[in-house]
Amino acid sequence: MREILEELFANQPLDPMEAARRNMRPNLRQRFYETAASKPEAGGYAVLLDGKVVRTPARQALILPNQALADAVAAEWRDQQTVIDPARMPLTRLSNSIIDGVAAAASAVAAEVEKYLGSDLLFYRADGPERLVARQSELWDPVVAWARTALGARFELVEGVMHVAQPLESIKAAGAAIPRDAWRLGAVHSITTLTGSALIALALAHKAISPDAAWTAAHIDEDWNMELWGRDTLALERREQRLGEMKAAATILALT
Repeated sequence: MREILEELFANQPLDPMEAARRNMRPNLRQRFYETAASKPEAGGYAVLLDGKVVRTPARQALILPNQALADAVAAEWRDQQTVIDPARMPLTRLSNSIIDGVAAAASAVAAEVEKYLGSDLLFYRADGPERLVARQSELWDPVVAWARTALGARFELVEGVMHVAQPLESIKAAGAAIPRDAWRLGAVHSITTLTGSALIALALAHKAISPDAAWTAAHIDEDWNMELWGRDTLALERREQRLGEMKAAATILALT
């Protein structure tokens, strides 16, 4: 079983965008187990297949911080039918990444999230047309205002894509809100890379915005372009894959 799991989930990148791209054409294996469940283990709750603890690609035990999260991961394994499709197991993949990657490099992961605060998606606004400007303002301004009032971080907004340097004190103030717990940090990192916005990720982590609102806010420009030029089937498939990653990260935030 260990060799099969390693083949299925090996070399999964921490970046969920890259993980989604790789899993568009997964190497599917036959389901080899009858049952998937969770049980208490030292440090949390383990996921078991036919009574055996699942291992991550780095051969660590797949142990979640609480039973609710372990049950959610086990449910992904139960939902696999005749084959095991990693593309349909975003919570398992993210959990593997957190255990094998984030836990051992939390400072580096937090620093990567903080980098986004220097050029966050929400800082760069359209100069037209009016409806797009209004849509960005409606969904982005509340998050920027939350950062100002709740985190003490005042950021500069600009029209267009020309880079604007943000106040270092604001970046540090918002950076202090980045979780240090490996599980919540891994979820925030995932949301940041999926949305292009550390502010959206932090607002979601601090319950200042809902997962649905966060996803909508992150895709204003994309939705606008589809309204103008039509829907791209392949792009929508990739977007659905990313949405699964987003929901997995939101689940971790909700359950930890």
